[in-house]
Amino acid sequence: MTDKQPRWTQTWLGGVRAAGVDLGYPGQRLGLPEEGSGAVAGWGRRIGALVIDWMICTWAIAQLILRTSPAEAPWLPAAIFAVQYLVLVTTLGQTFGHRLMKIKVVAMDGGVPRLFPVFVRTVLLMLAVPAVVYDRDNRGLHDRSSNTIVVNM
Repeated sequence: MTDKQPRWTQTWLGGVRAAGVDLGYPGQRLGLPEEGSGAVAGWGRRIGALVIDWMICTWAIAQLILRTSPAEAPWLPAAIFAVQYLVLVTTLGQTFGHRLMKIKVVAMDGGVPRLFPVFVRTVLLMLAVPAVVYDRDNRGLHDRSSNTIVVNM
């Protein structure tokens, strides 16, 4: 084996980039900048926003305002999350967690997403699996099906 050729495991474990294929940066083929405002949001910010939103829905709303324990009604935080996500993303393009992490959801035409695409996105996000299956532009199945993308502010 030579130093010029990658090990056979690196070509499939490391993905196509390990085999020497350059796919560009996330968002390049969509015409988005590589960094800064309008660039595709990274996974750290997206997960951070999700955790913040989930804590708000579980602790602040379900426990403090509604005085309900998630152990007694485990569906309640998920329902609150879905409602707040649907309302805030449809009207503002971002949730509280998105705002704190400086990201927003935009339609592929650049505007605020409409109600039905956000509804589809919310349902798929609640299923969790579509959110972890993503393409090279960091768009999960929930983003692709609703024709949206999460970008930096």
